[in-house]
Amino acid sequence: MSTYFRTAMKSNVTHDHRRAAVDRLIERGERQNLAIIVETAGLRGEFRRQALEGLAACRATDELEALAEETSLDRSLRRRADELT
Repeated sequence: MSTYFRTAMKSNVTHDHRRAAVDRLIERGERQNLAIIVETAGLRGEFRRQALEGLAACRATDELEALAEETSLDRSLRRRADELT
């Protein structure tokens, strides 16, 4: 588990630090951690969408396909994951 992932998931992190941590995950191509962020219902939708778009930037087709089929995920996120595949 990377430091950036832990920062993105902490509850007492500022908006800017969380956004920067997700950006670092995208830059590093941490596909699995980005997918976990998308699935984490406790995070604001903005960060979940950022992680989803990051998966597309990383060409994480397998993760996007899995998210598009994940019925526990919000419908709008599933639809966007499907669009990005």
